[in-house]
Amino acid sequence: MAGGVGSRFWPMSTAEQPKQFIDVLGVGKSLLQLTVERFSTIVDAANVWVVTNKNYADIVCAQLPEMPRDHILCEPCRRNTAPCIAYVSWRIKSADPKANIVVSPSDHVVLDTEEFRRVVTDCMKFTADTDAIVTLGMKPTRPETGYGYIQADLSSSSLRNKEIFRVDSFREKPDLETAQQYISKNNYFWNAGIFIWNVSTIVNAFRVYQPTMAKLFESLLPIYGTEREQEEIDRLFPECESISVDYAIMEKAEQIFVCPADFGWSDLGTWGSLREQTKKDLYGNSCIGPDISLFETHNCIIHTTQEKKVVVQGLDGYIVAENNDTLLICKLAEEQRIKQFSGES
Repeated sequence: MAGGVGSRFWPMSTAEQPKQFIDVLGVGKSLLQLTVERFSTIVDAANVWVVTNKNYADIVCAQLPEMPRDHILCEPCRRNTAPCIAYVSWRIKSADPKANIVVSPSDHVVLDTEEFRRVVTDCMKFTADTDAIVTLGMKPTRPETGYGYIQADLSSSSLRNKEIFRVDSFREKPDLETAQQYISKNNYFWNAGIFIWNVSTIVNAFRVYQPTMAKLFESLLPIYGTEREQEEIDRLFPECESISVDYAIMEKAEQIFVCPADFGWSDLGTWGSLREQTKKDLYGNSCIGPDISLFETHNCIIHTTQEKKVVVQGLDGYIVAENNDTLLICKLAEEQRIKQFSGES
């Protein structure tokens, strides 16, 4: 899923080029490219699909030149994750009615790619010939208020996989006190938005819980993969309700399981989370750029990949970031105000 318009990493990311298309980590690859690379040891390259907004199709093509053009599905408008997942599920079903599917956001970071491969591969074996839906639950490391949570029943695991448990409930993003209560227990996990299921399971779930949406994408089966596909998607996709897959399916379906995992995951929703996920010096500073010198500076993130040399002195707890002639200097504690500062809508 690569259609989001997140610009929380302004000035690096904007509505015209959201964070999934930029080199957030300073490694020479965008988050989208890193995501595709991460799956290269899990699925054949010919079986990778990207769903994005029509406005970003050219960016996706440029960043993934080896991907077949007909595997880049274009939404004409924003309708949240349920219509996105429904579209690609029926499209895959038209090509392979026995497909096993992993759905992943394109703008997340995974540090331990080998453990990610192991977990996802095991979950795919679990869903291949059952009607189970599996979501990955990240073991929390702090009382995070920016993530949803999954409450698991850890009293007994699945007979077919000892690492997979039934979901008791999904919880919305909590306040700090509630988040602290969650992490004091061992059965609450961050909801990473990564789902594994076989195509018949998810299609049937949409038929049961979102019949109107299911009927729409079912009606397009004769034209998937033809020249008419984009025209019909442009016409009918806007009719879909704007709803997340969590509300549309996950909170209603019965055969829902969670696999608790720990592979260095972050959705990189803030500059602060990027600082946490990157290497820091002895003074808590994270530096991403070719030549950065710090003096009397602590607990900062400096992201200046376009500058030849950057010198910072005397800051504590700040963001320093630049992109295309725009420079941001902002307190980390105040970064929720960045959208106000930037003028991004």
